[in-house]
Amino acid sequence: MAEFKLVISGKEGKTLQKEIKESEADVFIGLKIGDRVEGANLGFEGYEFEIRGGSDYCGFPMRKGLSGTLRKSLLMGKGVGCLGKERKLRKKTLQRNRGGFRRKKTVCSEVIHEKISQINLKILKTGKSSIFEVPATEEAPASE
Repeated sequence: MAEFKLVISGKEGKTLQKEIKESEADVFIGLKIGDRVEGANLGFEGYEFEIRGGSDYCGFPMRKGLSGTLRKSLLMGKGVGCLGKERKLRKKTLQRNRGGFRRKKTVCSEVIHEKISQINLKILKTGKSSIFEVPATEEAPASE
């Protein structure tokens, strides 16, 4: 029984968060980063999404290129899961920032499995209605 939090982002910079469980979540099991998903499976008619990343239950980011359903500690410079910070300069000395600064970071694989908690999606095709519109709520009339 899998449940995921979906973060859907559009071209305008807006995002939508949706939680899915059981039968809707089974669509994602076994898919990889870069795969496409039909919006009809999630309740969004006419939409098509691309999986761009995610994170597991401990917060480790998914990284493209790792196969299987494992977590691995990699020596990385820059990229997903590593910012690649450089050494700061001192004012009184002539030290330079070192190139090739790398750090050991833990990341999880690109395959979606039961222990993944968040999936990031990008909209490729839009449907007739916008998914970012907030439904209008009826306001109670003010009693005087």
